[in-house]
Amino acid sequence: MYPVFRAALLRAALPLLVAAGPAGAAAPESSAPASPPAAARSCHLPGSVDALRCVSVPVPLDYAEPRAGTLKLHVTVAPAFRQGTRGDPLFVLAGGPGQAGTDVLSMLNTAFHRVRATRDIVFIDQRGTGLSGKLDCKSKPEHERMSEQELEAELRACITGTRARYAAYTTAASARDIEQVRRALGYRQVNLWGGSYGTRLGQAYARAYPASVRSLVLDGVAAPDQVIPAGARDAQAALDAVFAQCARDAACNKAFPALRAEFDALVARLERGGIPLSLPDPRTAQPVSFTLTAGRFLGTVHNILYAPADARRLPFLIHSASQGRWGPFIARQNLSSDFGLDADMSMLLYLAVVCAEDVPRMTPALLAQDTGQLTKTLADQIPGMCRTMNVPPAPAPAPAPIEAPALLLSGALDPVTPPHRAASAAKRMPRAQQVVVANAGHGVSQLGCAPRLLREFLDRPQARLDAACMAEIPAPTFQLGSAGPQP
Repeated sequence: MYPVFRAALLRAALPLLVAAGPAGAAAPESSAPASPPAAARSCHLPGSVDALRCVSVPVPLDYAEPRAGTLKLHVTVAPAFRQGTRGDPLFVLAGGPGQAGTDVLSMLNTAFHRVRATRDIVFIDQRGTGLSGKLDCKSKPEHERMSEQELEAELRACITGTRARYAAYTTAASARDIEQVRRALGYRQVNLWGGSYGTRLGQAYARAYPASVRSLVLDGVAAPDQVIPAGARDAQAALDAVFAQCARDAACNKAFPALRAEFDALVARLERGGIPLSLPDPRTAQPVSFTLTAGRFLGTVHNILYAPADARRLPFLIHSASQGRWGPFIARQNLSSDFGLDADMSMLLYLAVVCAEDVPRMTPALLAQDTGQLTKTLADQIPGMCRTMNVPPAPAPAPAPIEAPALLLSGALDPVTPPHRAASAAKRMPRAQQVVVANAGHGVSQLGCAPRLLREFLDRPQARLDAACMAEIPAPTFQLGSAGPQP
């Protein structure tokens, strides 16, 4: 999840996860047969060099209020390379909440290249994201030098100034939208691929419309009991793993023998009031002065942990900062708050979903158990934002079993949806098989032999998958100096 305010307040949540809230009872249209395919137009979109098909699917803006009008969902179809081979497409549900299907079109050439040989790949811009009426706040260059209080005030002004029915932007509504898309495109059954938050949405759809789902592939699985802002323990476990790996690596341990102590000392200094810095702006080369706060520092560390290759740079970044050389760390922080990321995530959609579905479950008991530093800023600030959003709590009945075959992919080093989350979700999926990749973080489908395994699973979802090849993915090397990772 993440625009400028994301970079500061929500950097800890990136293309992240979510708690899995059920979509509610299936609407009457769940048993309706597929309709004649909706009219499509040829289109070219960033992330793909091929001509694709774009479809606009009207859906109710508010399923609880028929007079509220309609919302046009943008749907992108990448036709199968071999026409007429498979009638069950792969529907792609992006992460966040707040990421659109059009933001992950590049996966056509990686994770989904083999699948596309025989199946259409359908990317859905969830309501409130991308080209489906994106709800967001605009970023400004000066945001990076604003305080957390100033950023909060600006976001509150954006929330109150945006004329949107925030209560209509829920996972349940998006699940109903998917069924409208299935019918509009004329498919009888679909396969689902969900990443991060998309795994929550995929589970919600499969529960609401079981007859429409042939199989599920869930990558970075959010468990039904997961609460987005309460992710401190999972994040801390990922950070501890990096420290432990560095201690076991002879070269890393030699270069950074006091890594954990240096990290703790930096956090202690930052929590005493921040650290004033003066550095050249990486975009303009002009000198800029600002105060780095504990929240921004810890949020950047959490962001770095998503990908193991990035996490293996963390010891160098921490050690450099502890020596007063903040340039490398700030350069990495700016990367995750770059203006180009504003196209990826819808800030207000993120808040609409989390405020309705997650914050009501942030009980004192849950927060007391959720020990760790990295997501504390998020957990502290989100409830206040939700009071401004003023959305009613979404109902959360106990999730029903999902009978469709499911492939659950987990990275052992994932700081937001680690393997134990998938194991928890699998308890309600009697035909699920879980694959844990030792040297992967948040996202597995594009790594190693995973694209081939996706094709094999979708062709024969009932069969046991041999995923031994995923163990061949190597651990990245540590960065020991300014020249980059060691050979």
